[in-house]
Amino acid sequence: MHRIYSMSFASVYPLYVTKVEKKGRTSRELDEVIEWLTGFDDADLKRHLDEHTTFEDFFADADLNPNASLITGVICGMRVEEIDDPLMQRIRYLDKLVDELARGKAMEQILRTP
Repeated sequence: MHRIYSMSFASVYPLYVTKVEKKGRTSRELDEVIEWLTGFDDADLKRHLDEHTTFEDFFADADLNPNASLITGVICGMRVEEIDDPLMQRIRYLDKLVDELARGKAMEQILRTP
């Protein structure tokens, strides 16, 4: 079991916010990306942050976007489409989307449609 599975989403979320804001994006855009991937609206996201939900429980509660499989590329030295562990793949999907947001990619491209 990877250490990140038991980490709280709330402990990593501020790092995501800092990363995207340093590159001129907003926390609202970050929340939009998270909502697209997980199906969590603002109230759901706030609840997970307040409850310090682990990544494992965070993604267990998520309704993963059916287009998430369109997320491809390398993150942390791994191709996200080739990750065998479903939970690790979901975590890396989120990492990839946050990276794309921070790099200035257009929201239409980040929020993939077939």
